[in-house]
Formats: sequence, C-alpha cells, structure tokens
Amino acid sequence: MTFHYQKIATCPENNTLNVKLSPSRIALLVAVQFGTAALPVGLAHAEEQADESITVYGQANKAYAAGQISTTSNMGMLGDKDFMETPFNTIGYTEKQIQDQHAQDISEVISASDPSVFTSGATGLNLESIKIRGFDSAVGDMMFNGLYGIAPYYRSTPEMYQRIDVLKGPSSLLNGMPPNGSVGGAINLVPKRAQETPTTSFTGTYMSDSQFGGHLDLGRRFGSDNQFGLRFNGVFRDGDASVDNQEKQSQLASLGLDWRGNNAMIEADLYISKEHVDGPTRGLKVGSNVTELPSPPSSNTALAPDWAYNDSQDKGIMVRGELDINSHITTYTAIGASRTDFKSNIPSTIELTDSEGNLKITQGSVDLKSTRTSGEIGVRSNFSTGPVEHQLVINSTYFNEDKKDSPTRAMSSNTGETNIYNPSWIVENQSYNSYELPVDSTQVSYGIADTLSFANETFLLTLGIRHQSVDYRNAVGINGSIPPMTKLKESAITPAIAALYKFSPTVSLYANYAEGLTNGTTVTKTQYTNYGESFAPQKTKQTEVGLKLDLNTFAHTLSIFETKEPGEYEKDNTLSYDAEQRNRGVEWGFYGTLWEDYSLAGGIAYTDAELTKSADDNTQGKQAPKVPKVQAKLSLEWNLPTMRELTLIGQAQYMSKQYINEQNTLSVSGETIFDLGARYQSKIAEKNVTWRLAVNNVTDEDYWTTTHYADLALGAPRTVMLSASVDF
Repeated sequence: MTFHYQKIATCPENNTLNVKLSPSRIALLVAVQFGTAALPVGLAHAEEQADESITVYGQANKAYAAGQISTTSNMGMLGDKDFMETPFNTIGYTEKQIQDQHAQDISEVISASDPSVFTSGATGLNLESIKIRGFDSAVGDMMFNGLYGIAPYYRSTPEMYQRIDVLKGPSSLLNGMPPNGSVGGAINLVPKRAQETPTTSFTGTYMSDSQFGGHLDLGRRFGSDNQFGLRFNGVFRDGDASVDNQEKQSQLASLGLDWRGNNAMIEADLYISKEHVDGPTRGLKVGSNVTELPSPPSSNTALAPDWAYNDSQDKGIMVRGELDINSHITTYTAIGASRTDFKSNIPSTIELTDSEGNLKITQGSVDLKSTRTSGEIGVRSNFSTGPVEHQLVINSTYFNEDKKDSPTRAMSSNTGETNIYNPSWIVENQSYNSYELPVDSTQVSYGIADTLSFANETFLLTLGIRHQSVDYRNAVGINGSIPPMTKLKESAITPAIAALYKFSPTVSLYANYAEGLTNGTTVTKTQYTNYGESFAPQKTKQTEVGLKLDLNTFAHTLSIFETKEPGEYEKDNTLSYDAEQRNRGVEWGFYGTLWEDYSLAGGIAYTDAELTKSADDNTQGKQAPKVPKVQAKLSLEWNLPTMRELTLIGQAQYMSKQYINEQNTLSVSGETIFDLGARYQSKIAEKNVTWRLAVNNVTDEDYWTTTHYADLALGAPRTVMLSASVDF
C-alpha cells in the first residue's frame, strides 16, 4: 500500500518513521480538457474508516553538508527519487541552504558549490542568468512543484521554497518540452509545507550598501490527525545595492496549503511577488570593431543610467492531488496558472565601441504581459512479470502562454555616448511608440515510462518515450508597425533509456541516453529560398555515464557526458537547423561531513564546448562563447570544537577564461572569487537565534563576466550580508 505525507517526525532512537494510518476508499474524479479551460479536480467523501490501523516504518530522507543538500530530488513523471537510485545526475538544496547562503534568487542557491552550474556573478541584471553544462537555462523554464510556467518569470524569491532540485541534462521524457527550450538541465522549485511541529520564525536581513529586509515564516498543522497544513511566507527588502545608483525592492507573500488523508493528498499554493530595481543593467554588447577588451572599471560602477528601471509583478496559483486507488495504482493531477506584468525603461543596447572603454547607448523600453496555464495528469503503477518488477508511469502535460509584448526596443532618435571609466548618460526620452508583439503558444505531450527492476532491485532499467506537439504563433520583428505572425504547428517524439546498477548499497553505476526539445521556427524572410518552411521542434541529444558513492555522511558523483544541440544555419540563401554545438564534459561533485567538525561541498567540471557544425569557416571547430572550460568550487564549514555554537565558513569559486565571440578572438580572463562567513547559534529570552554573516568577493576583485542577454557585465563587488533568525 502506498501512503502520502509531507514530513513525519523521526523517532530519535532508530531514525525511523512511525505513522498510524487507517485504510479507506476514496474516489478521485478527474476530468482534464486540454484547452484554455482549467483542469477540474473532484474529490469524493471518504467512507467510514475501519477500526484497525497500520503502523508504517520507513527511513527518513537524509540531508548532507550540515543539512543543506537533500538526497531526494524530483524526477518529473517518475516522482521523487533518492539520488542513489536515479540514473541521472541530480542534486537537491534544502531551505537551510537558502538561509545559510543569504540567497535572494535561485541562481545564488544552485551555483554556490556546483561546478556544472555557471552564473554571471553580476548584480542588477533584469533576470537570472544561468548555464547548466554549458547551455543556457531560462528562468521561465523553472518548474513550480513539477509544472512549467507557474514560477515567477524573471526572478524567483527563494524564501517560499523548501527544496530546489536540479537535474542535469535534457529531460523532455520526464518533464515535457520546456517552454523556452532549456536543454542543459531542469530546475524544480518545491514550495514549503507545514511541518509536524509549528513554525514561527522571523529573519531580519542587511546587505551592503544599505538594503534592509525581513522574512516571516509561519507554519501550522490542524485537525484530529494533523491532516490540514498551512505555511505562510512573507518577505520585504528595500534599499541601496552594492553597485552605485542601484536600488532594489523585493516583496513576496506566499501561502501553501495541504490536506493528507489515508490514501490521498491535496496541495494548493498561491503567491504574489514584486520586484523593482532602479539602475538595472543588461550588460554590454561588444562591437565588431573591438580587437581588445579594456580593463574592467571598479566593480561598483553603474553601467546603466540612473533613470533606468525594471518593475515586475508575478501572481501564481496551483493545485495538485494524488489518490492511491489500491496498493499498485496511484493517480495524480495538477493544474496551475500565473501572470507576469513587466515594465522596463532601460538602454536596449550599450555597445562597447573600442578598447578605450567608449560606449554607445540606445534607449529602449518594454511593457510585457504574460498569462500562463499549465497542467498534468498521470497514473503510476507497480506490478511484476515473473522475476521482473515494474514501475509504469503514463502521463500527459499541457502548457499555454498568451503573451503581449509592447516594446520600443530601440529608439534610434535617442542615442548617446559615454565611457565605462567616467559614465555620463543620455537624458531619458519619455515619448514611446507602442504596439503589440503577441505570442500564443500551446504545448501538449503524452509520455510513458517503465522502470524494470531485476535481481532484487540491483539492476534498474528505465525505458520511455514522449510525443510532444507544439502550436506556436509569434510576431516577427520589432520596431515599426505591427509585424506579421509566424505560425508553427509541429510535433516530435523523444525516447530515453537509462540504466543503473547497484554494486552495493553505497556504490551505483549509471548510464543514460536522453533528448531535449527546443521550439522550431518558420522561415519568414523572403530572401531565403525556403521561405515559408516550418521546422519541427529541434532535438538535443545526450549520452552520459556516471558513478555515485554514498558513504552515509559523505557523497561523491562522477559524470561523463556528451550533448549535441542543433542551431540555425544559413548557407546558399537557405535557412536550416544544420548547425551544431557539442559539449563534452567531466564532472566530479562531492558534499557531506568528511570529518567530525568539517562539512564540504564542491567539485570540478571540465566542459569542452565546440562549434562542430558552422556555416562560417572562421567559427568551425571553435570553442562556444560564454562557456568556461573549467570550473572549480569549494564550500567549507568548520564547527569549532571549543565553541559548538560557532561555525566558520569559507567558499572559493574558480572559472577559466570565456570567449565572448564565436571567432574566439576576444575573451574574459579566468577569475577566482573568495567568500568568507560565519554562523552563530544563541539564545535570547529563551528563544533560539541564529546569526549569519557573509562577505562575498572578500578581496573586492574587479572582473568582467558574461551574461545571457549581452557579452559583458561587471562581477559583483565586495558585498556584506548579515541576518538574524529568531524562532518563536
């Protein structure tokens, strides 16, 4: 029999779960219509419960590295899995990691110690900039409790999440096609749930230069068996950032509700998130005439005018339900919707024109509205065929986005020049042209996967396939009258195969072949000989082998992978998808308690990102831009033996040089950034108080980094962060 619960307190004597449950019959009525309508979910009343009860004992989920890294991650349609039983490279970060990292967005959590994740390190960008295994991972492709399109669109405040899962590599079988085509990995945000013991905490925060904030976290369970749960999180931050002329304000209110029965559970989440940034930047574009990059200015230099701003508001709601039909079959469904309103008045381009640091600025603005609906429905079953055990999953996913983008991306009438060492910006022009660039995208998929277990679960083989269809309409071009529409209606099939062999309970060997999908396109320019041709979703293909070692208090993962991503290719006046970027890499990651008083997390990643197929002979075989070949990261925590309340923290991140163009003629140098910190546990008026201090970029290095939208940005200057958390 399968039971569902969020978190059950462990018995301290034997680290087991002790839960009393009564069997009953519950009918879950599910109807799903894939269209603009919502997914209705009905739940019948439970019959009278039987008198007998069943006591279930199970091992509690472990957490490594001082409770910051979870051994469990979400695997999409396969459900939550322990990392030792997963034939992919996965990692999960707990809410303790979010707190200890002083994180204000998701990228700061997942990039702190994982060498396969690259972030720019810049501050004030209008959205999070993330690469996984050398490929861009769009913020809009982050999943919220397993669904695309529900999380905030540009930046997600992490205080509302209890776990952040990262699956490396393409995963169209497990999750369906990401709306924005991310293929390097999948990020799933797991919202907080009420725990067995009440939660009442307040955290006061400070970040240099003068940004102050507070975070309230409340959680309670109700009912005769604690079957109802409520978790509220509220965040407010406001003040000057560490970069000159930059101010940030963030607001969050989130509510997580859940009900858990004997054979069923329902979860509901809703949130509203706001962010306003004065003086944001998209980074610098490097002009074609630049032959050498200038030295970076002081890292607290504002590379944006003081009139620039970003203003975003996100609202989201989601409901998920599960029902155990019997001991072999579980059904589940989820439905969610979200809306983003984003306004920005910011230079559309700031172009570096020479090696002296001179810039050309062109003003632009954006007014975007996006409404998204997402859902899934599925069945999980377990059965046997002779000596072989099966875990069969069938599911269907749905995603729709209706977006109105009303931009004046480039105002050629308002341009100017300045210099990075002594910036003086153009005056804002508040007269904008306005028209809509509509986008309407609908994605529907059907997937099936079977995990076969042999020799008492010593060997696991997962076979699966997914059919993905895309109906996409997008306005072509910007600036001017309302442009024509691109219409695309195509489909693709993505198979996957993955195997895992357990040499022992502590050693697992795995291998997988998986594919990812990116939206195709329609050729809309009449200059091409294949004008009007439509391309199906493009396939990124990955092969990977890896080894996992679990030493109970310390874990290692070693992965070797090759990923091939197609790209647009222009030759002989014909547009095709014959270009290719091939990333080959080796990753070693580790985390846990190595010695009694020391916790470690980190690793080394080598990524050879090569342009293997290019229409330009000058770029054929070159290293792909914005991908460091080597990243190495280490986070060390030392709990002082003579003062157990005090933990000293040191972090180091190294990244090798990165080319910023496909010709490999310009590059930013490699850098090593050091962070220091401390954590102190105390009691004030019988209340537990945790003090946290962090100094990032402690040596105040001035360095160039690369970003998603542009070629260059300044890495963040020395930044001091302090917080105090009180548990009531």
